[in-house]
Amino acid sequence: MNENILSSVLVTGQLQSRVQRSGRYVAESMRHPGKMLPSIAAQVISAFTEPGELVVDPMCGIGTTLVEAIHLGREAAGMEYEADFAGFTAANLQHARSQGATGNGRVTCGDARNIAAVFTGLRGKVALVLTSPPYGAHTHGHVRSGSRDGGGPVEKWNHRYSTDKGNLAHRRLPELMEGFGRILSGCGELLRPGGVVAITVRPIRVDGQLVDLPGQVMTTAEEAGLVLTHRLVALLCGLRDGGLVNRASFFQMLEAWRSQEKGLAVCAAAHEDLLILRKRGGEG
Repeated sequence: MNENILSSVLVTGQLQSRVQRSGRYVAESMRHPGKMLPSIAAQVISAFTEPGELVVDPMCGIGTTLVEAIHLGREAAGMEYEADFAGFTAANLQHARSQGATGNGRVTCGDARNIAAVFTGLRGKVALVLTSPPYGAHTHGHVRSGSRDGGGPVEKWNHRYSTDKGNLAHRRLPELMEGFGRILSGCGELLRPGGVVAITVRPIRVDGQLVDLPGQVMTTAEEAGLVLTHRLVALLCGLRDGGLVNRASFFQMLEAWRSQEKGLAVCAAAHEDLLILRKRGGEG
């Protein structure tokens, strides 16, 4: 593993998400409203695994973790609750193989709270679990607006995870954390000795109030038997000539503008926390 050369700040936002995905993922998979940046997945996988080792994502969405893993010669397995997104994952894995990816990947449609039972054959074999929790039933998705202040019409699309109330994304935060804890506990059973769980997560706003979601995830992970070993920064913004290139969504910027006009020091997110954890007793 190359984790010792992984910097505390990962430069992962130099290219926009759509540019990172162009030609590498099937176009239909852009429908997913909360995709992990491919550059984040690639850097984490490169740092914590070697070719041929197994990477798992229990909430794989359209398969970013899996696709980047097999492009790097790793083996990959994922689970996704939504059947249409699981189908996009399968298509993206097939597309990656057609482009020369040397690893093998598979996706199972199901509830990740049962991942240890479903993936029982992988117990003790997983080198890395890489995932991100849902941020709610809908996100910013794709937006078209004619004005900065939101006074004009705003068109939104591809902004919902699901209409299925069984999806954890529909749960209030305490229930979401409880379910995520069950997922992390199950993933811990799959880890090999020395295996790593990596979670990307950022603060969110609920009814205008900032919620320390990374802090809640750390508490939940600890209760699931995992120990935090590193808390890193994965940039969502770009770096150019000593400055930041904004990658924030329309609604993130709108929230920041409106708050600043009220005299509140609100800024748009420019990074995600990258939490690195190991099973308790195996963090050395």
